[in-house]
Amino acid sequence: MRVLILGGDGYLGWPTAMHLSSRGHEVAAVDNYLRRRLAREEDVEPLVDCPNLHERCRMWNTISGKEIQPIITDLADRSACSDLFESFKPDAVIHYAEQPSAPYSMLRHESASLTLHNNLGATANMIFAVKDHCPDCHIIKLGTMGEYGTPNCDIPEGWFDLEYQGRTQRSLFPRQAGSLYHTTKIMDTDMLWFYVRMWNLRVTDLMQGPVYGLETDENSGHEALYPCFAYDEIFGTVLNRFCVQAVAGYPLTVYGKGGQTRGYLNIKDTLNCIELALNSPADSGELRIFNQFTETFSVNELAERVQAAGRDMGLDVVIESVPNPRKEAEDHYYNPAHTGLIDLGLEPNLLTSETLVGIMDLIARQRDRIRHDRFVRSVQWS
Repeated sequence: MRVLILGGDGYLGWPTAMHLSSRGHEVAAVDNYLRRRLAREEDVEPLVDCPNLHERCRMWNTISGKEIQPIITDLADRSACSDLFESFKPDAVIHYAEQPSAPYSMLRHESASLTLHNNLGATANMIFAVKDHCPDCHIIKLGTMGEYGTPNCDIPEGWFDLEYQGRTQRSLFPRQAGSLYHTTKIMDTDMLWFYVRMWNLRVTDLMQGPVYGLETDENSGHEALYPCFAYDEIFGTVLNRFCVQAVAGYPLTVYGKGGQTRGYLNIKDTLNCIELALNSPADSGELRIFNQFTETFSVNELAERVQAAGRDMGLDVVIESVPNPRKEAEDHYYNPAHTGLIDLGLEPNLLTSETLVGIMDLIARQRDRIRHDRFVRSVQWS
């Protein structure tokens, strides 16, 4: 297929580009380097030094013999987005092109405004470009499990049967985000659902949990092809941050009681989920939703697993509770469904001690690049 990856320079976008290229798809990776620019501005650049997108694509071609087309453009620019879709005419588009950080969206007014305009603008421009130039294109949008919040009931995969005063209706499950970033993802889903109904678009919305890891089948042994691996409070996911803290001899910073529970997945499973969705597209006029994670853990459970893996490596890993800068439930019910991708054939890579030791071994090679001042920035929700 002709596959357009929006946000193709990012932590997940670049590995996805390599993965689908290795499978024989014609892949273009699109980015405007927003994520890199924000990391520089906040002084939280990633652990591994990443070549620019053009150089990455050249390296990938040398190593694999496969091609990825790099395209640097701003999808929040309506004309630029339309021109891109008109020229490439994708069979499928994978939409990662958003400011991806909850803490960044809560940092200050300017970061909140940027998150709103970039995320919603890019999504709207993509929708109109698909409608104008490739209306049968399959849109695969990376949503987030954070859209659901932590309701005191089970969470279905997107849809549920609502019954009220004797009448029933198939409806999107109520969502209550815990940050402005997650709120923009809810708006994405609502916007896509509206245009699915209006224009018969075909959309798969992947409600993804936090991702961990940095090595995939495609970049194994090639450090220059690693993704932009963040370990700071602003852009780093909690497990990645804990692994770097353990290697650096810095206490694992558990927010509050540490009972916050979420669904997690290995970066390899992100790629496998995308491929499964790509190979089994949604129907015309369908908004299909999958909850994309493989296991649920509390923050305390993650910290304890990293501590145990560190012990196997001879590291003295300390766990420390710190005041929670966020407004969130620290002890709550959490039972989301996640059968859709399993039914499509997903074989999960589970979080074992061996997996954690492998991640921490790779991090240890970059030990000299770790900066302790990036671990805690105390971004306050209120």
